[in-house]
Amino acid sequence: MYDVSTRKRALALVQQGRSLNSVSKETGVSRAAIRAWQTRIEPLGWSRARSCPRCCDVPRKPEEITAYTYLLGLYLGDGCISSLRRGVHFLRITCADAWPGLIEACAEAMQRVRPDNKVFRVQRQGCQNVTCYSKHWPCLFPQHGPGKKHERRIALEPWQQEMVDTHPWEFVRGLIHSDGCRITNWTTRLVGGERKRYEYPRYFFTNTSADIVRLFTDTLDKVGVEWKPLHQSRAAVTISVARRASVALMDAHVGPKH
Repeated sequence: MYDVSTRKRALALVQQGRSLNSVSKETGVSRAAIRAWQTRIEPLGWSRARSCPRCCDVPRKPEEITAYTYLLGLYLGDGCISSLRRGVHFLRITCADAWPGLIEACAEAMQRVRPDNKVFRVQRQGCQNVTCYSKHWPCLFPQHGPGKKHERRIALEPWQQEMVDTHPWEFVRGLIHSDGCRITNWTTRLVGGERKRYEYPRYFFTNTSADIVRLFTDTLDKVGVEWKPLHQSRAAVTISVARRASVALMDAHVGPKH
């Protein structure tokens, strides 16, 4: 957790007109954390009396909408929920060591969604498992079930869809940060009789679940991003975003992993 002075310094840099990327690089704080502080700068409380929003007499949506929607994308891509004794479950999201900013953003989002529960990281070869124990993960992620995600139906509950509709880019960010990437492609062209190298960025998203791919592309449609599936023989489906205007939109709201 960051102290209030660190939060205020980061927000002061943003208020100067600096981009989230540049502030993140200077302070070492993830863009997700800085974005969250723009809504709420105070550290979240640790009251043990806090209940699950889905287990109330009148179920409600999680309060931390941006954090939840981002975490939902991460969960659908690289996350799983496992059960322990006495009704305790743990959410685990696997993040590659190559992306320390992503690991920080994942831990921050997980902590904001369940502020009463400790988030910890387990080092594995080439990756870290960002993990948190709670009885309520199945309430918050009803997509949990036996077997692999691509072998069962994955659909959002109405309350989840409302959150995604409100903050679609956070959902897209979570999916890209889990099962997607931004790369630079290149080709050659003849210019004035001379062959020159031409580079252009594009985004990819790959998943084996047709339902998760459809959730991704439906959300892209809503935010005005053009996409197309790649023709391939493998079981997984890859979605490509390559048109300049759509890549610019993705760059503005998602950006490369870091």
